[in-house]
Amino acid sequence: MGDGVRKRDNARYPTLDAIHARPDGVDDDTVEAVGSLSEALEYVERARGHLYAFHQLMGHADLLLGDTCDRLREAGHETIADRLEEDMVGRNIVQGRWTFQVVEEFDDTYWSRFRDHERRVREELMGGRRHVFEAEMKERRRTHGRPGHEATP
Repeated sequence: MGDGVRKRDNARYPTLDAIHARPDGVDDDTVEAVGSLSEALEYVERARGHLYAFHQLMGHADLLLGDTCDRLREAGHETIADRLEEDMVGRNIVQGRWTFQVVEEFDDTYWSRFRDHERRVREELMGGRRHVFEAEMKERRRTHGRPGHEATP
């Protein structure tokens, strides 16, 4: 990276398991770039989780709103209940869509494509190995020989 970060050497980490070891001939810049791509995907995964949370929160809010309209009717506020129910219960959150449709569209048009690209890049550049950058970081940061700092389970 050109941001002043000290480069690692290409020394192998002998205690890394085979599924996380850097493939022969892969340089530091490639490991860092693929690690950055994986990190970007992790953020997309988190965003997707927030989208699902939004989906569940909005669904629950709509159900509560329906119950509220029933309670308003029971309390003698028919006109208010009708107005609220007709305008808000079951309303689209964006043009023509409920949250489940937004989730499906996100999954189909962005999330699944991003996952496919990340997997393909790993296959092409890292032999399909995941978390090589992180595995090497673990080797650099852990205290070798100390309990709780083992290389593998």
